[in-house]
Amino acid sequence: MRTSPGGQYSYRVLGPCCRLFDREELPWPCCRLAWRSKEPSWRRVGRRFVPDLAARRCPSYAVELLQPGSRITRTVITLFPQRLSPDLQEWWYSKVPDSLDPANQAPPTDPEPAPQTRRGG
Repeated sequence: MRTSPGGQYSYRVLGPCCRLFDREELPWPCCRLAWRSKEPSWRRVGRRFVPDLAARRCPSYAVELLQPGSRITRTVITLFPQRLSPDLQEWWYSKVPDSLDPANQAPPTDPEPAPQTRRGG
């Protein structure tokens, strides 16, 4: 069990996750204020769920919020002060087709650092 940075609530981490944005939640008929007649919401092309660009560089976790006197609530928390390494960011949010291989089920592990040798002089 962990506490939030401000100490307002406690939460239990269920596991890491990729924060997605649901394009169906965009305002109807378009997300822009200056709507044009050729942009109805049902003509949006592409995937419904896309990676959230605001959270792609930071780790996100599926958590259960544990508030005294309330029911347990499941949600996603993104730790914006922390940054993912480039390898982890590529694994979570890659656009490369090779990354969609079903065998690619775990993020890369950090290689062990090379042992340092002392130079005489």
